[in-house]
Amino acid sequence: MNSIISWVGGKKALRDLIYQRMPVSYDRYIEVFGGGGWVLFGKPPDKCMEVYNDFNSNLANLFYCVKERPMALLKELSFLPLNSRDEFVTLRKFLSMEEFKSEHLAEELEIATHFLKEPEVAEIRDILMERASVGAVKRAAAFYKIIRYSYGSGCTSYGCQPFDIRKTFTILWEANRRLKDTVIENKDFEALIRQYDRPNAFFYCDPPYYETEGHYEVVFRKEDHVRLRDTLAGIEGKFMVSYNDCEYIRELYQDFRIEAVTRINNLAQRYDNGSEFPEVLIANYDMEERRNSLPTQMNLFELCGEQESVVWKCSKRKEDEDVSVSGDQGKSE
Repeated sequence: MNSIISWVGGKKALRDLIYQRMPVSYDRYIEVFGGGGWVLFGKPPDKCMEVYNDFNSNLANLFYCVKERPMALLKELSFLPLNSRDEFVTLRKFLSMEEFKSEHLAEELEIATHFLKEPEVAEIRDILMERASVGAVKRAAAFYKIIRYSYGSGCTSYGCQPFDIRKTFTILWEANRRLKDTVIENKDFEALIRQYDRPNAFFYCDPPYYETEGHYEVVFRKEDHVRLRDTLAGIEGKFMVSYNDCEYIRELYQDFRIEAVTRINNLAQRYDNGSEFPEVLIANYDMEERRNSLPTQMNLFELCGEQESVVWKCSKRKEDEDVSVSGDQGKSE
C-alpha cells in the first residue's frame, strides 16, 4: 500500500529497487529515518519484528495514533473538516501551542475573570487549561491536516486546493491494520541503532540528504552524517543507506559497497519532463544476494543450446550402444 502522507524525501519512486537489494533473510527490520514510511508500507508485513522510527515527534505521534487510537483520530478529523487558509494558519498555531495559547487562552481567561466570581473563575481556568493541553490525538489530527492542506505537503504554506479530509479515512484504516505489529519509536538514530542491533537485524536508513538538510524540519548537521557512518560501521547487523550521489558521501562511505541508481525527479517534472535524480545505495553486504538467489528464467538461445546438448548426448549414447552390440556379436561369432 501507499503511505498515508507525502513527505520530503519519500521513497515511492525508489522502493522497488530497494526491495530487490534487501538481504535475503533477517529477523528484525528497522526504518531508522521513517519519514512517510513509504518503504515500510510498500512491502508485505514481515513475520519478523518491524520498527518505525523518526526523530520528528509529530511524525512519530501521528503513526502512533494511527496504530493505537484510530477511532479517536478519525473522530477528531471528522470534527469541522474545513479546508481554508484561516484553518490552516490556526492549526499551525495550535501545533506550536505557544502562540495559540497566548492568543486564545488569555482571551478566554480574561472574559471569564470579567464576568464570573473567583470560585467559578478557578473552575473555568482548570477546564480551559485542560482543553488547551495538546493531547496525542488532537496533535496528530492537526499535523495530518496541515500535511494534507499544505502546498506540496511541505507544512509551511497553504495549498489553495479543495480537499475533503474524510476521503483519506479508508487509507488511515488500512494503515492501522498494516501497523498493528509495528513498534513506533521517536529516538535519535544512534540510540535507536544501538538498541536494536543484533546479528540478524537489518537497518534501512534514509537520512536527510547531504546539503539539502534545510528542507527537513529536524536539524541534521554535517557531523551527524559522520556520526551515522560511524554508528553503522560498528554494528553487528546489516544496513542499507540511501543518499544523494555526491563526492562527499562516496568518500564518507568508501569502505562499503556503493551502487549508483536514479529515480524520477518529481520537483523538476513541471519544467523538465523525464528528469532523473542521481542517488546511491550503500550497504555492508552484497546487495545482489537476493537477486542471485532467485531462480533464473532460461532464454531462447539457452533453451536451443540445451536442446542441442540433449540431442547430442542421446545420439552419442545410441552410437555407444550400437558399438557395444556390434562388439558383442563379433565375440559370439
